[in-house]
Amino acid sequence: MSPSTKIVLPAIVAVDQGTSSTKTIVVDGEGRILSRASVKVSRVDARPGWVEQDAEEIRSSVISSITAALAGLDGDVDIRGIGLSNQRESAVVWDRETGKALGPMLGWQDRRTASRVAEYEDLGWGDIVRHKTGLPLDPMFSALKIQWLLDQIDPDRTASMAGRIAVGTVDSWLVHSLTGEHRIELGNASRTQLLNLESASWDLELLELFQIPLQCMPRLAASSEPTGPIVGVPVLPADTRIYAVLGDSHAALFAHGVRGPGQVKATHGSGSSVMGLLQPGAPDPADGRGLVRTIAWATPDPVYAFEGTILSTGATLLWLGQLLGMGPGQLSAIAQTVSTSQGVDLVPAFAGLGAPYWDEKAVAVICGFGLGTKPAELARAAFESVALQTEALFEAVEQLLGARIETVLTDGGPSQNDWLMQLQADFSQRDVIRSNIAELSATGAAHLAGISSGLWSADECARLPRETSVFLPGMDPVQSLVRRERWRSAVARSRGRSADYLPSDEEKNPS
Repeated sequence: MSPSTKIVLPAIVAVDQGTSSTKTIVVDGEGRILSRASVKVSRVDARPGWVEQDAEEIRSSVISSITAALAGLDGDVDIRGIGLSNQRESAVVWDRETGKALGPMLGWQDRRTASRVAEYEDLGWGDIVRHKTGLPLDPMFSALKIQWLLDQIDPDRTASMAGRIAVGTVDSWLVHSLTGEHRIELGNASRTQLLNLESASWDLELLELFQIPLQCMPRLAASSEPTGPIVGVPVLPADTRIYAVLGDSHAALFAHGVRGPGQVKATHGSGSSVMGLLQPGAPDPADGRGLVRTIAWATPDPVYAFEGTILSTGATLLWLGQLLGMGPGQLSAIAQTVSTSQGVDLVPAFAGLGAPYWDEKAVAVICGFGLGTKPAELARAAFESVALQTEALFEAVEQLLGARIETVLTDGGPSQNDWLMQLQADFSQRDVIRSNIAELSATGAAHLAGISSGLWSADECARLPRETSVFLPGMDPVQSLVRRERWRSAVARSRGRSADYLPSDEEKNPS
């Protein structure tokens, strides 16, 4: 080969639009990350329980991160397509003609509609909504957020019914911004509380219930359905298309290589998600187990999953770090200077508790502290809250599956802390297999986009490298049980219940 001959690698550009940043990676045909870039995005907490982001800023962050990632390449690539993963349960409303957002994007953590949940519950809609959508009535999901935004800008719904207003989640907003198409990926749609899971279509009764006209809703699309050409991103070749869209937690599950029931993963970010695929005919996860039923992806047929969402894990660490005037790394370092939290528990119910409790009235509490409590013990309690909340969901999954979970998969920013993952293994008494790919959600979107664009087959994708680390339990099982019991007592305090906790027979005699 001539020294002047250029090697041009086929590649997928994958974007993960998250709560605090937008990340982009460039992945070659062997699954290797050639370049990466990250652009921070801001959020506004205008009032307690309100979480807003600027939809225009989010769009700009996507373009900026793609531009930076391609600028960071050492050599030429043949871009075969784009993959997109995104934060879920968001809500954006925009002008269909101008493409301009008509208000803030309400993030998944936004709780401003809690009073409306109570109203619908009192009217008897709770069980109906859960049966249709697999989700409990809760402010986290998009329906009530969309309703709230429409109430501000189109109270009589005239513009919405005339088709002048478009609504959607952040993936829908980004696809429209980049291609002009008003559509939503089916897995993201299943998080809106407006999708009928059985028919995989918009539920007209729920649209009427939440006062959202069908005319403003996006078209439903499979996760692997290509879009039209992307416009307005000069660094991308003409006719570049989005070949995959997945919610961030769904994308992480795909990147782990999970394609069938039996494996359970936990994705840690600002909050955390525990997810696995459902066997056909499996019990409904929502039947008293604190879990929800959702669509993992559609290629093109829907694949169903169970999930539990924790509202605050990584966000807890950021909050305490800011309170103590230190970054996450410093917080972790001081937490490791003590062997226990000395009886301190931190239950981060800043906006209520998500799964497995779904208790919006729960309040954040720090208990068990005294005059001698030091920042190190508070820090350790915060890190322990991540592992203990996640273990509560693993226990709920065991009730669903009717079997012991011996091994769990994990990923996300906080999971890259080895000490935290060892806490998870110790408290859970399970083997923890962590993905060492920091951008796992983007990687999952890249994997599906590679399949959809023809860069590799499904079997070839399954053989792509997946570097992991394994953490084995090192704590005495009795000590682990005692720690979990104390955590349940703290959660009971948060929920305004008796602080006394009586363990079950299974917990008294762990296997």
